[in-house]
Amino acid sequence: MPSRILLIEDDEAFRRMLEEALAELGHEVVPAVSAEDGLDLVRALAGPQGGGEVFDLILTDVRLPGMTGVAAIPHLREASPGTEIIVMTAYTDHETALDAMRQGASDFFTKPFRLSEMQIVVARALERRGLKREIGALREVLRQGRPARKAVGDGPAMRAVLAFVERVAGLDTSVLILGESGTGKEVVADLIHEASPRASGPFVKVNCASIPENLLESELFGHEKGAFTGAFMAKAGKFELAKGGSLLLDEIGDMPLHLQPKLLRAVEQKQSERVGGVKPLRFDVRIIAATNVDLVRRVADKTFREDLYYRLNVAAVHLPALRERKEDIPLLAAHFVRQFNERTGADVPPPGQAALDRLMAHHWPGNVRQFANVVERAAIFSRSGIITAADVELALAEGAQVLTAGADGCPLSLRQTLNEVERSLILAALRQAGGVQTRAAKALCITPTNLWNKIQKHAIDPSEVLSA
Repeated sequence: MPSRILLIEDDEAFRRMLEEALAELGHEVVPAVSAEDGLDLVRALAGPQGGGEVFDLILTDVRLPGMTGVAAIPHLREASPGTEIIVMTAYTDHETALDAMRQGASDFFTKPFRLSEMQIVVARALERRGLKREIGALREVLRQGRPARKAVGDGPAMRAVLAFVERVAGLDTSVLILGESGTGKEVVADLIHEASPRASGPFVKVNCASIPENLLESELFGHEKGAFTGAFMAKAGKFELAKGGSLLLDEIGDMPLHLQPKLLRAVEQKQSERVGGVKPLRFDVRIIAATNVDLVRRVADKTFREDLYYRLNVAAVHLPALRERKEDIPLLAAHFVRQFNERTGADVPPPGQAALDRLMAHHWPGNVRQFANVVERAAIFSRSGIITAADVELALAEGAQVLTAGADGCPLSLRQTLNEVERSLILAALRQAGGVQTRAAKALCITPTNLWNKIQKHAIDPSEVLSA
């Protein structure tokens, strides 16, 4: 897998020679002429705005215009802690080299040097970088003790989905996940990434429906400085940030038609240009796409490109709606109650048979996402510590209130609806806690001060808590 190297060197002839030598070894080289420029690049690509470390190695000269290479090391290390840093100096002053190592450089060599020497030092640094990644991934696995996401269900429909995941995870081919909203498409995408050879790399997720159309191209492919009004610095796109890992294109059916040719090229050729750029950038990513719309119909309606559909639909899986796998409802209910207990410190047992019967009888138009919400709300409403059929009924009724109309017959505003739901949940938590606000705050996963402020905001009277 090629590595990405930032080269900070103000001598143009020497910089070009190094660029060519490193490119011949298969590495992607990003040049900078000063420590300040290099630091701006690292912060833009590897800092909070960039969303992840994208340089495997930084090669920096010591003598630079402005800030020296040694002085820049702590700032580079802070911006991108996992990146290896090698210092180059034309001076045989061992104090300078030692100072660079103390500041956080991993190695150094002096100029002039033989290219074979440079290759050895660079290869050694990149090997350390790879080992750090592997160790970090192993530590995360050991820390969690289990995968971060889990597909719950033992019925034939979910067994077929899990068999699909096992079959395609290691193939590194494009995957298309289909299913209604709330069926767990993102969970399945997580499972595919976690079981793939790219598991130690990043998993970058983009919701194509939630990003304004005029910003989506920049979000996906990045942009160069000055590409448009407000582009004050270069920014890496999600394809670049997912280097060595996977990229989830969620709600792909809502991708604007005019962007689909560029996306097709990125998927097919693994390269594209940033907005405002002319140099093609290569992408080493695995594409996972997901949608809740009928792409075949979109192709027929000419709102989705047929060639892009076939390029994404190399391996496809359809996730069943919850109403189609009701045999998994007892397992799902126990799972979400366990999550509620872990998060709040409560000790609510799994729902009894009467509560399960009521859960089984519901149609669940919102699928697993709605189901999880109702089970958690029922756990909050439960006064006896055991979820009853009445608690489920109340949880379903509270959720249905979002769709009711106001007194004047007009639909409730979003703000009004959210306020009413919040007030109902606070009342339910206070009743369950016997009016003890610290216990109610813990059940709601907020601080007691935050709860007190919300009680004042909603004008909740103690008599309302005790009257039920």
